[in-house]
Amino acid sequence: MSGASRTPPNMLAGIALLVAAVACFAVLDTTTKIISLSVPVFMAVWFRYAFQAIATTVAMLPSRGWSLLRTAHPKFQCLRGVLLLTTSMFAFFSLKHMPVGEFTAIVMITPLVITLLASLTLGERVSVLRWALVIGGFVGTLIIIRPGGNQFSWAMLLPLGLVISHAWFQILTSRLARTEDPVTMHFYTGWVGTLLASLALPFAWTSLDSWTLWAGLALMGLMGTVGHYMMILAYARAPVSTLTPFLYAQIGFAMLGGWLAFSHVPDDLSLLGMGMIAVCGATGAWLAVRESRVLIQATES
Repeated sequence: MSGASRTPPNMLAGIALLVAAVACFAVLDTTTKIISLSVPVFMAVWFRYAFQAIATTVAMLPSRGWSLLRTAHPKFQCLRGVLLLTTSMFAFFSLKHMPVGEFTAIVMITPLVITLLASLTLGERVSVLRWALVIGGFVGTLIIIRPGGNQFSWAMLLPLGLVISHAWFQILTSRLARTEDPVTMHFYTGWVGTLLASLALPFAWTSLDSWTLWAGLALMGLMGTVGHYMMILAYARAPVSTLTPFLYAQIGFAMLGGWLAFSHVPDDLSLLGMGMIAVCGATGAWLAVRESRVLIQATES
């Protein structure tokens, strides 16, 4: 009875942490767009990962010691770091040319792409309804991008590269999370990104005369670090199927950020595309919940 009574508060805490995490990501994306107008992309990326790496090390190494570095899959940890760095690079270049809200909506098709990749590479069975949701998400993306339209530019395809790299990142994360410490994963992600970005830093570094730019870089690092850590805490308190629908709150936060920072409001077609992506994604999460319940009932019977 006591365990059952603790479950709802844990789930509510997980949902609250996830919503706070995606709010951090929306602030990160909005700040990234502002910073990318004045700071070289590689310099901004390096600062974002250096902040995470140093903050995680300072916060965790004193209590964990060298066990923080212990992993059974160092190659996969490095690959995961490379995938997230690639995702960040696509994000920075995309935000340099796109509004925050539209960019975020396209990125939100990632769960649908994960479904597609799971079917093609992992041999997982995908129902007709799930295929319909994947197609609906892509249609919503095309409505936002509108190839051939007056507002289309090749830069609008950059988020699709992000979606692919992030989908592989999520699939690898789900595999590693079964045996690896989440804090160790967070540690390696920060340092792999920092070390790789450091290779380009001498060619990208430039002096910044404004303290607001330094503050923006610090805010990016803080929001990325706090957001990812809160997401880890959220998934420790509630199942993925419960939390996934709330990921789409980031679209709303991103639209708010774009309006506050740039006075940008998506047009009607973009809002339609965003709505289609959110509905298809949330429906996919609902299907995951229903399927897991059916599986549990079948197992118990």
